[in-house]
Amino acid sequence: MRRHYRGEGIDVGALPATPFPMFTAWLAEVARAELPEPNAMVVATATPDGRPSTRTVLLKEFDERGFVFYTNYGSRKGVELGANPAVSLLFPWHALARQVIVTGSAERVSREATTEYFRSRPRGSRIGAWASEQSRPVAGREQLEKRYAEAEAGFADIDDIPVPEFWGGFRVVPGTVEFWQGRENRMHDRLRYLREGDGGGDVSWRVERLSP
Repeated sequence: MRRHYRGEGIDVGALPATPFPMFTAWLAEVARAELPEPNAMVVATATPDGRPSTRTVLLKEFDERGFVFYTNYGSRKGVELGANPAVSLLFPWHALARQVIVTGSAERVSREATTEYFRSRPRGSRIGAWASEQSRPVAGREQLEKRYAEAEAGFADIDDIPVPEFWGGFRVVPGTVEFWQGRENRMHDRLRYLREGDGGGDVSWRVERLSP
């Protein structure tokens, strides 16, 4: 099941000062390649005592402040991030022999940002956010469908479905961003940006090469 990677290497001399332009370029290449769910990422969280959990979610936006996704705050990831904000993201772009790995700290986005995004979602998804007690045990599919039907009936005459208080966004503020490019003979390129600064807005990035 071994695959030989023959991708072009990362031109270290052309690396931008921050990781975000390169992430933007790589994400655009994935989209052009028409890979399924190009913005899918694996989110790894952990309890305060270090028990990890992972799941795949969709990246909804990003900028110099970080990477944003939305969820039920009562879900397992929501609860774990509330108690332990340390988080890791993995973008597994296997078809292009690439990965991007982000480590950092999660913080809630504003309610205004959450509301703006929530209003952009399809109506059915907004109703689903109200209907699902995410990550909690449920007796069966019938109960899920019953809860959805009840929520749908409750919002039948409401066009602007409000955002549940228990639902919203997390922004992952990166401390490191690693770009991984598969190369021949397992001599992969691994370039990691490390955030440096005093936390007061004076932020710079240092790049180091990691052994494959």
